Amino acid sequence: MTGNLGVYIHIPFCRSKCPYCDFFSFRANKEEINAYVDILCDKIKMWGKKTDKIVDTVYLGGGTPSILGAEICCRIINTIKDNFEVKDDCEITIEANPSSGKFFDFKKAYDNGINRVSLGVQSVNENELRKLGRIHSREDVENTISLIKNSGIDNFSLDLMIGIPEQTTDSLKNSIDFCISSGAKHISSYMLKIEENTAFYKRRNDYAFPDDDLTADMYLFAVDYLSKNGFRQYEISNFAKTGYESKHNNKYWLLDDYLGIGPAAHSMMDGKRFYYNRSVENFKNDVLISDGTAGDLYEYIMLRLRLAEGIDIAQTEKAFGVKLSESFLKSIDLFCKNGFMKRCGDKCCFTPKGFLMSNSIIAELSNKI
Repeated sequence: MTGNLGVYIHIPFCRSKCPYCDFFSFRANKEEINAYVDILCDKIKMWGKKTDKIVDTVYLGGGTPSILGAEICCRIINTIKDNFEVKDDCEITIEANPSSGKFFDFKKAYDNGINRVSLGVQSVNENELRKLGRIHSREDVENTISLIKNSGIDNFSLDLMIGIPEQTTDSLKNSIDFCISSGAKHISSYMLKIEENTAFYKRRNDYAFPDDDLTADMYLFAVDYLSKNGFRQYEISNFAKTGYESKHNNKYWLLDDYLGIGPAAHSMMDGKRFYYNRSVENFKNDVLISDGTAGDLYEYIMLRLRLAEGIDIAQTEKAFGVKLSESFLKSIDLFCKNGFMKRCGDKCCFTPKGFLMSNSIIAELSNKI
């Protein structure tokens, strides 16, 4: 734990709603966007008065922050700088989509402190992009990456998706090869999850989704292939060149403090969890919802196991002043025997095969702590 603070800013606007997306986002006109940004900046000022923690990461997520344009995004960043103590080497990330990113002034963003971009590629195969309802092309991706690199920003991450309708291992390899050759320092590779309140769920029988076995095989292929090309897996879905792991996202797994500002944004500060619900009006009216305390033994183990480094049993016991049960340790040994986990002394973590089953394994382990 660093003692510093990560700040997440939620931008709930998109040009169109992807059929798989369950995030809080919607279309809005210029007046609605400007009104929201005014509210957002007021809340940033309010929170700046409530804490003296030093900010070492900022993340503009959404939604699609890049549709705001660089000038508005820089206004948000500069409002944070004016109202919080921000480290000189603060990691400042903006999410972008290629459809709007190709019009975004990344040079202006870089000049105002944005030093990392997370670009939502998902695939570079046109048939897969159409099935996902994406409104960009491979050419849009290429153009946006060129703009990012020419701006002075050399730290950019590309998102890929596994389990897309019509996807094969060969088509996934094509997308990964593109990302590797692009000069990206970080690749996120998520397995598509069909959420109930999405268009994909309602029309799920109309699509040729890869079955569970093929999706698992593609995930294991991605882990192995990315590793062979210099991208170390440091979390279930995240891979990076050495030194380019996402500092902000790591806060979530390491139980560092983070403050979420915006509707649907979650926070963890001083051992307490709280969030704004999915309502701009409630956000405007400062309606915060308490979500209990944070950082108990179960949560510590559950979150640390999401990371490739896993947990250190001796350090965990020392930190919480407890002895992990024999039942817990025997379960770890059994998962190791079956290839789902590996252990070296006190250190234990998931294997790639184990990451595929991590939710059920963690649920079983939690009952034996």
